[in-house]
Amino acid sequence: MSKFDEKMEQYSAEFKKLGIKFDAGLFEKVTKGLGPSIYKTDAEKVSCSQASEMETVKKNFLMKKLGMADGPKLDAALEAVCEKLGKSNRNKYRAMFYYLLVKELGAESKY
Repeated sequence: MSKFDEKMEQYSAEFKKLGIKFDAGLFEKVTKGLGPSIYKTDAEKVSCSQASEMETVKKNFLMKKLGMADGPKLDAALEAVCEKLGKSNRNKYRAMFYYLLVKELGAESKY
């Protein structure tokens, strides 16, 4: 089994544990788009309590990658995804976080 497949299994198990249904095809595309960051312990997770990290996600992923305009809609989506994954959950994996942002903002067509 490849490292990527192992990560996909890990994330799928986490989705199941949290009771979140997901589209495996879209999730795989979002995860592949993250490249090697999913294999780096520090980079593979997102911290909702860190304002600078939320700003980075907004600028680099939502605005640059997805081409969205800054505004309260993006902040609301970030907050909604933090709530979905659980504020106290320490395993907010970047792949899952970004996938849920794509779904929250209806940006599936970008993939």
